[in-house]
Amino acid sequence: MSTTARMFRRILIANRGEIACRIIRTCRRLGIETVAVYSQADAGAQHARQADRALPIGGPRPQDSYLRGEAIIAAAQASGAEAIHPGYGFLSESADFAEAVEQAGLTFIGPRATSMRTMGSKAGAKDRMAAHGVPVVPGYTGYDQNPQHLAREAARIGFPLMIKAAHGGGGKGMRIVRDADAFAGALESCRRESKSAFGRDRVLLERYVETPRHIEFQIFGDAHGHVIHLGERECSAQRRYQKVLEETPSPFLTPDLRRRMGEAAVAAGRALDYVNAGTVEFIVGPQGDFYFMEINTRLQVEHPVTERVTGLDLVEWQLRVAAGDPLPLRQDEVRTAGHAIELRLYAEDPAQHFLPGSGRLDRLELPPPSPHIRVDAGVIEGDTVTIFYDPMIAKLIVHDADRPRALARMREALAACAIDGPKSNIAFLEALVRHPAVVEGRIDTGYLDRHLDEFLATAATPDPQALAAAALSVLLDEEACAVRPAADADPHSPWRAADAWRLDGPGERPVVLIHGDNRHTLRARGSGGRYRFALEHAGIEVTQARQLEGALSAAFDGVLRHWRVRLHTDRVELHDGDRRHAFEHPPAFAPETTAATDSGRVLAPMPGRIVLVRAQAGVEVAAGEELLVMEAMKMELALKAPHAGTIAAVTVRVGDFVEADAVLVRFAGAA
Repeated sequence: MSTTARMFRRILIANRGEIACRIIRTCRRLGIETVAVYSQADAGAQHARQADRALPIGGPRPQDSYLRGEAIIAAAQASGAEAIHPGYGFLSESADFAEAVEQAGLTFIGPRATSMRTMGSKAGAKDRMAAHGVPVVPGYTGYDQNPQHLAREAARIGFPLMIKAAHGGGGKGMRIVRDADAFAGALESCRRESKSAFGRDRVLLERYVETPRHIEFQIFGDAHGHVIHLGERECSAQRRYQKVLEETPSPFLTPDLRRRMGEAAVAAGRALDYVNAGTVEFIVGPQGDFYFMEINTRLQVEHPVTERVTGLDLVEWQLRVAAGDPLPLRQDEVRTAGHAIELRLYAEDPAQHFLPGSGRLDRLELPPPSPHIRVDAGVIEGDTVTIFYDPMIAKLIVHDADRPRALARMREALAACAIDGPKSNIAFLEALVRHPAVVEGRIDTGYLDRHLDEFLATAATPDPQALAAAALSVLLDEEACAVRPAADADPHSPWRAADAWRLDGPGERPVVLIHGDNRHTLRARGSGGRYRFALEHAGIEVTQARQLEGALSAAFDGVLRHWRVRLHTDRVELHDGDRRHAFEHPPAFAPETTAATDSGRVLAPMPGRIVLVRAQAGVEVAAGEELLVMEAMKMELALKAPHAGTIAAVTVRVGDFVEADAVLVRFAGAA
């Protein structure tokens, strides 16, 4: 790489979590000292521990810490940092912050404030791109935000259309509206979410392209007038506008379409005299027609896939460009090889509408790094996923010679993951990378929302062999842990075997497994690697059984199978290479219990802040009617009436912070 400018000696990272840790790794390799900042909730966080030094900047809420630009700049000055890297999110796309950094005599490791002001407004970005010949989606980007005027513009554009926060990103403040009757409610919700997330509630309207692709191009510019792109990333696998899987190269693009989109991305950068890293995002129709969506003026969450196919370190590029170096490569010198895929591992519960989770990571197993697997994480086992920030645990990135092999690598990486503590989306991701729409490269941005049930694990009766394998694992563990007599005792004594031995031979041992709401009792006979299981209306013969260091192998009805096994006191987890199975394992003779339900009260599903209260005491409501909206972990959760009835009491007001399971609404007749 070129070293024409002096590199920074020390920088401050105005972020947290995995991106802060990732920036620290590059700085350490380059010999640059790092300063971290942390909130009260992050006092023991990994980014604070890994940096050369770390300074506190305020309370746990983002607005009290990571969004306090003046506190971050003061920390940089106090620490002797020469530059500030914003990462992504928080203040990374704030033109005011970038300008304040420069005015303080520090370098902002990102684009110029003027570019950010133009691109920070989706409306301004569309207008600028249209003026420079970049295709844009028809819509309304005006300043008149009167709801009646917006409704008229919506009718002019036609349905379906998209309402989008004019100042924002990350899938926040976006709503699809399919008819005029739904417009007013969607507009109100979009504005409220935009105000909460970005501090502004201006929106724009645009025609909604059905079954589109989301394809973005990584661009880089320097202060010497050069702008190039480093290829595309396909980000069409999305749920509620949040990217779930990203890959490069796109399986959809032809060489000609890739060339034309790359040229448009570079033209967009040149129109802004763009400096540093940016991402030009396009929406692409089924026939290959493409339209500019926005430019993200920062490093993207999914930048590692570009790094894997190009062999470049984009954070190093950011640092060198910010220090004044020219781009190290010309466009014709950029080379790519192989295929890369990234998935985001979150603390969330897919079975409960992807409700974000929080809590201590009692166990966190991730695949070991290798030439084919990269893990970017901001937490380790024993850390806590807090309620105040995005619940991402780690990013899994794989790279191989082609797409089929990269998908196989990702399946292997996911199989090696395990989490105890908050629920996670591991099983959902495993279903995703095996789904035909993903494997065949034909997924569009709305597919997951339209067909979500195809990706969610069900509570249906599992494969009998999976049940038998779980029971087998329990028995083998019991036999291995059984108390044995002294070494000189009779080796032929029946008391040496934990096999329920009776005078007429090994007895029957019940093993109870619970899967979802279903309780299964398997009756086992045998020991020492040979067993017969009787369950429901089936019988399975098992031979050659062996369990060692988390691996189980056995012949089930004569067919040898292998499983990954994780045993806990009351739980068994199996993975057969294709699918994850989890069973509760209560004592065989424990009484069955039924979870209590409380339909007379509405409880907070997790800690959060109340942002809207519709419920009123004494008012009758219908089943499913929205009662409150709470904000938790950067998303809004609508809480609805579990049944029709009369509300007896509402215990919260707008702005209240509540803990998980707090009673929010009580119905008449409830205790």
